[in-house]
Amino acid sequence: MNPPPLAPLLAPPRADKVLRQLFLTLFLRGRSARGLQKDKAPQSIGSKLAMTLVLYALFGLFALAFLRQPVFSLSVYLHSMTFVFLGMFIAASAGEILFNKEESDILLHRPVTPGALLWAKVRVMVEVSLWLAGAINLVGFLAGAFGRQGNLLFPLVHAFSTMAEALFCASCVVLVYQLCLRWFGRERLDGLMTLAQVIVAVSAVVSGQMLPQIMAWSNRSGINFSPDTWWLGLLPPVWFAGLDDALAGSRAGFSWLTGGIGLGATALTCWLAFVKLARTYETGLQNLQETAGAVRESRGRRRWLTRLTALPPLCWWLREPVARASFLLAAAYLVRDRDVKLRLYPGLAPMLILPIFMMLRDSHGRGAEDGFVFVFASAFLGLVPLLGVSLLQYSQQWQAADLFRVTPSRGPADICHGARRAVLLFLTLPAAALFFGAAWWLRPAVLPLLLPGLIAIPVLSLLPCVLGHGVPLSQPPEEAKSAGRGLTMIGVMFACMALSGIAILAWNTGWFTALLIGETAVMAAVYYTLKARLRRQIWPPME
Repeated sequence: MNPPPLAPLLAPPRADKVLRQLFLTLFLRGRSARGLQKDKAPQSIGSKLAMTLVLYALFGLFALAFLRQPVFSLSVYLHSMTFVFLGMFIAASAGEILFNKEESDILLHRPVTPGALLWAKVRVMVEVSLWLAGAINLVGFLAGAFGRQGNLLFPLVHAFSTMAEALFCASCVVLVYQLCLRWFGRERLDGLMTLAQVIVAVSAVVSGQMLPQIMAWSNRSGINFSPDTWWLGLLPPVWFAGLDDALAGSRAGFSWLTGGIGLGATALTCWLAFVKLARTYETGLQNLQETAGAVRESRGRRRWLTRLTALPPLCWWLREPVARASFLLAAAYLVRDRDVKLRLYPGLAPMLILPIFMMLRDSHGRGAEDGFVFVFASAFLGLVPLLGVSLLQYSQQWQAADLFRVTPSRGPADICHGARRAVLLFLTLPAAALFFGAAWWLRPAVLPLLLPGLIAIPVLSLLPCVLGHGVPLSQPPEEAKSAGRGLTMIGVMFACMALSGIAILAWNTGWFTALLIGETAVMAAVYYTLKARLRRQIWPPME
């Protein structure tokens, strides 16, 4: 008897499976082999994001407040929070996942279709999103099953609608990129990609935050639809909440309509992003490899930043030569580098919109004694230098940071100080001006309540440097860091609430001036202690 043919046994694996495993491995281990220990590398998304998932699940405990609410109200809350966190993660990480110059050099000449490459990346991005969404909705599944109008069908229906929501978020981001490529071409691609990510991230936060505020204004029976509130059907979280209510809730006609809109919008964006415009994605990857013609700049325009550092007060602030050079390098990357802008601005924009949105909602208060939101916004401002310095350490050209070790310095202190000051000047100062301008326009009486958060900024900007995350452009970009931004946001929110509560208590009891003096003294002591500790640090081993 003839032996069976070996061809089926030796058939190569499918390209989509290989690509999916490749990008999942890159997500788990990063793109650098430096310091990697294979036996200790994460083997799953759950092990990679364990702490983040735990805190997301704790954040989801707020769903218990909706146990006596209808299914639709609970679903609106869950989908709003999911839409915010998924929108932030996908918008902040999509640029470095979808458009990576290093992998294009390897993959573009191989027999891989644009659709397969795009689907492999999006699949990993959606898988990570579903882990995060599952953690946020973990308590919500139980609340929907055993709530006022819930039933055991709710967890299954809500899991399906959450998956559809994650796919909708990912396809929207990809679609925006492809439309930018198709309509505007390569010449304006870099700036438009950053702008598109910022718009998507801000839209996700605004859309997700509007519905909880509407629920707070509505009565205890939940959201009531009427001819005056027809515009609620334009918000994506309402679409997927309607799907839950249609299958596992009241089964009202409006729920069937919004649920159908959600499924239709998801199918349409997926078809446009992954089928119709998939060829545009390949064209975009090819265009990124091309070198644009050099634009001849005038001498004055090319050296404006150098001249600015030679004038007071910057020349007093940047007396050390190494710190001045690090400042110029970090500032140039903040303004010009595509990878840094794609990683930094979409991650910061939604976190700045949140307190602005809260200030607009609370602008009708009658006095400074109820200005908790404004104190919270000023405390939230400390997130800008904290995340800005941390995110600036990632770069596609991270190998070049080894040159920092040959500078005439014992450790990374001066280099960290230069990058930190660039973040303070170009990111934190404009954000502070925005917050103070909004407070002055909305409620001038609360301006003194912004000072507690402002006093804490120098310490918060120094923390990443002391913790070893302040050397600019020294680490390879890792997409997992983007998921951790939501974790940082939750921690900062709780700290901001604590500081806001103390400030309001001191204002109401007449101890606000004493609080400012005491906080200034404590922060000054902590600042100089951290600065001395950073000065004593030496360069760690390269391996």
